[in-house]
Amino acid sequence: MTLLQQILKAAVDNGASDVHLKPDQVPVFRIHGLLTDADDTPLTPEDIAEMGSQIIPDHARQAFEVNHEADFSYEEPGLGRFRVNYFLAQGKQCIVMRHVKTEVPDFASLRLPETLKSLADIHRGIILLCGTTGSGKSTTLAALIDEINRRHRRRIITIEDPIEYLFTDRKSIITQREVGIDTMSYQEALVHLMRQDPDVMLIGEMRDQSSIRVALLAAQTGHLVLSSLHATTSSMAIPRILDMFPPSEREQIRHAVALSMEAIVTQRMLRDVDNQFIPAVELMLNTPTVRKLIETNRLDVLAAAIETGAEDGMQTFNQSILEMVKNGIVTEEQGLQFAGNPESLKMNLKGIFLDEGNRILADL
Repeated sequence: MTLLQQILKAAVDNGASDVHLKPDQVPVFRIHGLLTDADDTPLTPEDIAEMGSQIIPDHARQAFEVNHEADFSYEEPGLGRFRVNYFLAQGKQCIVMRHVKTEVPDFASLRLPETLKSLADIHRGIILLCGTTGSGKSTTLAALIDEINRRHRRRIITIEDPIEYLFTDRKSIITQREVGIDTMSYQEALVHLMRQDPDVMLIGEMRDQSSIRVALLAAQTGHLVLSSLHATTSSMAIPRILDMFPPSEREQIRHAVALSMEAIVTQRMLRDVDNQFIPAVELMLNTPTVRKLIETNRLDVLAAAIETGAEDGMQTFNQSILEMVKNGIVTEEQGLQFAGNPESLKMNLKGIFLDEGNRILADL
């Protein structure tokens, strides 16, 4: 077994998502979002160069020689597929490898609310997964895609950077495209996306005006669009989208969002009493109240609409965390650390509930 095979086997056995190989440093794995030393023996520059020569395909070799970096995929029999970035840093060769998982986790294994399963039955519009880096957005999106795949016959096309899970066609037909390997850029892929006859499209991230415009156009023409966005709460996702456009376009985009947005799910990753990860989930649905608030530019009141929307299936971070603390799943200390409003959560845990959301909406 080669040195690289030993490292990759250890990475897979330990559930690592990424492998970092750097000269004069020990191999480092990212496990559950945390960097962990994989060994105590530093790799030499010669080790890295030999690994690179073993895995780089011919089509990427020239790109590496010219650009000093290259993206490609590598398949290790018995271990699976890896997305590879091979590059120079301070004149030395470095390698980062991401393990592409073939087993897509379901909602139960991710400990997500059962209510999220109903999102798989939406036929058109936009569903956004929000949160910070490491909050599980991509994994929840994968679970949602696989739920659609299990239950509906749809044509699904994904544009991802990178591909993190490999799907197997069940009822649906799925085509996965990876930026840097299957397409040169998000922008280039988006230009052609609508011509590939999708029913459902996954745009890995809402990162600029072009991706948002394509998503809005697709939603308005009867498609379902799944994507992610860096936003700390569901109510902040709409302002985050609008901030990507000049002031002269924001009203038009806001009205388009009001018509097209179906759901915004935001996650924060907590540790339970057994030190395992569990997501707190905030869910905003495009109810008539929410739609009216977006159309009339009362975005500051969206949080109140979520708080009072339990009958429609909505919930805030505080409501999600309150249930976990009451059920003994997470500690009060952990819950307060990740609550949207810690002071309000403290009162809720004492049985005190102020009907602040309804008061705010009543004043409109």
